[in-house]
Amino acid sequence: MPLLEIRNLKVEFDTAKGPFKALDGIDYTVDAGEVLAIVGESGSGKSVAMLATMGLLPDSATITADKMEFEGRDLRTLSAKERRKVIGKDISMIFQEPIASLNPCFTVGFQLGETLKVHTDLNGRQRKERVLELLRAVGIPDPEGRLGAFPHQMSGGQCQRVMIAMAIACQPKLLIADEPTTALDVTIQKQILDLLVKLQQDSGMGLIMITHDMGVVAETADRVIVQYKGRKMEEADVLSLFENPQHSYTRALLSALPENATGDRLPTVSDYAEAGGFQ
Repeated sequence: MPLLEIRNLKVEFDTAKGPFKALDGIDYTVDAGEVLAIVGESGSGKSVAMLATMGLLPDSATITADKMEFEGRDLRTLSAKERRKVIGKDISMIFQEPIASLNPCFTVGFQLGETLKVHTDLNGRQRKERVLELLRAVGIPDPEGRLGAFPHQMSGGQCQRVMIAMAIACQPKLLIADEPTTALDVTIQKQILDLLVKLQQDSGMGLIMITHDMGVVAETADRVIVQYKGRKMEEADVLSLFENPQHSYTRALLSALPENATGDRLPTVSDYAEAGGFQ
């Protein structure tokens, strides 16, 4: 049984100009211990799909699916109280832009402790010990000194590590990483990716990596889903995708990588779309 199984997921948003279809019948599965990468341009519905799974879309969104199960439990029928017990504990998510995701009014130690307070039975002293353990695990220097730090007093890379610590605090079975290296310099990107893969391998959790960076996919993923305009274009294991892409959109994405450039001009995905579009 897959850890997460979603069939025919559709998401529409109410707008002033009428319904906008963000997802049009997407299927996802991910197993325990597997790294699934979801790739595509901005606007392809990658984040929307995961936010729908987490139950974090606004009321303006209409979500339908033939199946949405986590460990055999139907996420569609869970009450708000039941969903809160699953989300943040068994399923956790690392959001884009860590500085914006962390609350600027509370210290790092308080925010990590709140996660543990909601989802565990640890007492105050045990929560503090666990927070320090998490900060050490994600490579935060001087974790004792950082307990009282506010997000604005930390670098972007450190805030991202705090977000990862918060996401893994309750040892989730499924971790969703939404563009976890956005806005970080190359050195920090490598450190964050290595950290995520190590945590995934050590715990055996499932990992969904949302990204537009094909280099990240090649380094980390077992299987890849390629999305375009809310639809799945292709799904394959990572080696097959790079060696023998089947869909024209996948070929366009790979051809737009700098290392694949020929001639004086780097081709773009738009060049392929203008030449005939993607079916």
